[in-house]
Amino acid sequence: MKRSSNWSNSHTPHPSLRADRPPDLVLFALCLLTLLVGACAPSSPIPSQFEAFERIPIHTVTVHGQQLAYLDVGTGPPVILIHGFGGSMWQWEQQQHALAEHFRVLTLDLPGSGLSDKPDIEYRPDQMLDYFVGFMDALEISHATLVGNSMGAGLAIAMTLEHPTRVAKLVLIGGLPQQILQKLTSPSIRRALETRAPVWLISLGNWLFGGLLTESVLREIVHDPALLTPAVIERANRNRRRPGLIAPVLAAQRALPLWESGFALRLGAVTHHTLVIWGEEDRVFPIAVGEELHRTISGSQFVRIPHAGHLPQWERPDLVNRSLIAYIQHH
Repeated sequence: MKRSSNWSNSHTPHPSLRADRPPDLVLFALCLLTLLVGACAPSSPIPSQFEAFERIPIHTVTVHGQQLAYLDVGTGPPVILIHGFGGSMWQWEQQQHALAEHFRVLTLDLPGSGLSDKPDIEYRPDQMLDYFVGFMDALEISHATLVGNSMGAGLAIAMTLEHPTRVAKLVLIGGLPQQILQKLTSPSIRRALETRAPVWLISLGNWLFGGLLTESVLREIVHDPALLTPAVIERANRNRRRPGLIAPVLAAQRALPLWESGFALRLGAVTHHTLVIWGEEDRVFPIAVGEELHRTISGSQFVRIPHAGHLPQWERPDLVNRSLIAYIQHH
């Protein structure tokens, strides 16, 4: 995997993060489970339909020579749903029907994720922006409301700052703050973001050990354990076992310093109408982090979702969908 020459030499791994430390290997693999959401090998055929509670046709579009998979349902003002670190369109299965009654809802797998191609790039913020703008251009979407979860919220913020005319409104669900590692409270995700083990070693660990603690790690991002049904656990394991995810995830992890030194410093410059949604039981970024983000973005609105963790749109879709529809339609 290529690295950016402007920072790779200045980020020497801490001794506690060396590749010869087995816990990093195992916990990184397990962290990929928590971020689950539909990883698929680039060589695997893309299925014809996205199966959630209802079957939805999967579309593809070529952007900068790479095939991106996406869902496109409903009619009306466009709303684009953006998944987080290691995620995919699966994170938004609970939004498809409800939002499509009011909007044209587009849900993409970003490059390096889910069913989309996984190019050998550095996955820098500017590269992801280029792909995102290319996605909008290819579908002839001049501007849209952007709804981002976790690291996907970071991409939405970057779009707002770099391409303000392309963003109608902004919705940030569970992220992305400044000083990520200082504010992160999930042990497994912290290890995932700090590990410097090589791709081949993490891939081996994911194959050997990744299924050991699936449910316990999922509990770090999902508050209600009743939602972690055998079917959900099996889907997480099935997605985890598909190759092709780890190298892009590692590249995105190593590009985080570019977020911290770039767009994170400009959060206060966001002037778009912004809604911040946060799960009250978020164990990745506690709700105090969301309240700080709300204060940083002048004029933003803040909605707390009770009994929900880092994926409130999946755990409490009734509350989140109602908030999204009201905000996009009436603000």
